[in-house]
Amino acid sequence: MVKLQEKESTISDSEWEIMRIIWTIEPVSSTKIIQELQAKKDWSESTIKTLLRRLVNKNLLSTTKEGRHFVYSAKVNQTQVMTEAAQELLDRMCNMHKGEVILQLLADSPISKSDLAKMKQVINQKEKTAPEMVPCNCLPGKEHLC
Repeated sequence: MVKLQEKESTISDSEWEIMRIIWTIEPVSSTKIIQELQAKKDWSESTIKTLLRRLVNKNLLSTTKEGRHFVYSAKVNQTQVMTEAAQELLDRMCNMHKGEVILQLLADSPISKSDLAKMKQVINQKEKTAPEMVPCNCLPGKEHLC
């Protein structure tokens, strides 16, 4: 799998909808993708096919022809793409407040017991080297202002 950052551009909200279906049931035919998307979105078949073509052109999907249908598979890992998108968002935020945002996301998100156990391990490891306070990164040289 290739990293999203190595791709020409990021994934739009509409393209995310398609990728989520493909990640869930890949390999998947264009007919099935259209069926699944039209069950939850008011999108035309041509709109969906255009989005699929964009994702292939971005090198995020591979496609093969089976009979009269195209079959799609992801060329990028779902968790990796989600992590990169979240990191991209966090990189735009003040370092001092990222912990609060992550805590709120944790409180608001459905998370399995096994993932919570992994989080505890990461927290225990990070706690060994964590500073008392994370400095603000909004204004160079004024880390204390935020």
